[in-house]
Amino acid sequence: MNHRIWFLLAAVLVTVISVFLFPAIPQSEAYHNFADKRALLGIPNCLDVISNALFLVVGLPGMGFALRDTAERGPRFLDSRERWPYFTFFAAVTLTAFGSAWYHLRPNDHTLVWDRIPMAIGFMSLVAAVVAERINVKAGVRLLLPLITVGIGSVIYWDVTQSRGHGDLRPYAIAQFGSLLVLSLIFVLFPARYTRTADFAVSLALYGVAKVFEAADRLIFSLGGFVSGHTIKHIFAALSAYWILRMLRLRVPIRTDSSST
Repeated sequence: MNHRIWFLLAAVLVTVISVFLFPAIPQSEAYHNFADKRALLGIPNCLDVISNALFLVVGLPGMGFALRDTAERGPRFLDSRERWPYFTFFAAVTLTAFGSAWYHLRPNDHTLVWDRIPMAIGFMSLVAAVVAERINVKAGVRLLLPLITVGIGSVIYWDVTQSRGHGDLRPYAIAQFGSLLVLSLIFVLFPARYTRTADFAVSLALYGVAKVFEAADRLIFSLGGFVSGHTIKHIFAALSAYWILRMLRLRVPIRTDSSST
């Protein structure tokens, strides 16, 4: 096995072990207490709810893009199998629009499950997509379902432990932030087969900005009472997903090699 793959697997193992050396991470009930509780048009928590429509605006065109074979620049994928992880990613973005809207209508632990499951699917499918196009297409496609299972399992694990009074977010944290680490390592260790790798970095940076606004929910809302940090978080998270779609639309193949076998 290639030494770069061994390094990647070792990094994943060390990360998982390191996270589980820490105590369980509970989900505070204060998490559901968002700053902007205004009801508009009969919709409670209106801006936090309707801002999720942006995920729909990105997800549906993304799914359509992944299913089409060719574009003006030629084939969209060097190997047609590469489309499926990206299709799954944009399907997860689409489902996030509904899951997150449902959660923000009635923020609680039970509705939060339906917000987090599509997000976990999105993180995992993006890892499978990058494995397919940078390491091995067959491996990336075969990893898609197991990775999705791990992502969903991390949310279910949190939900079960939370319902028993000892919630533990560690597996979900690994699914979310561990996937970002894996993506970063793959970009560094393995050569690109397409142009516009920098767009991935922009997408990850936009997601990082989204998390900053999420943490600053009340601070942002206190600045004028017009919009909360969490609503802006939805905007930047959707923009992050859009940047992936933009990358796919604009990139072109660099070369073909044996990694597609």
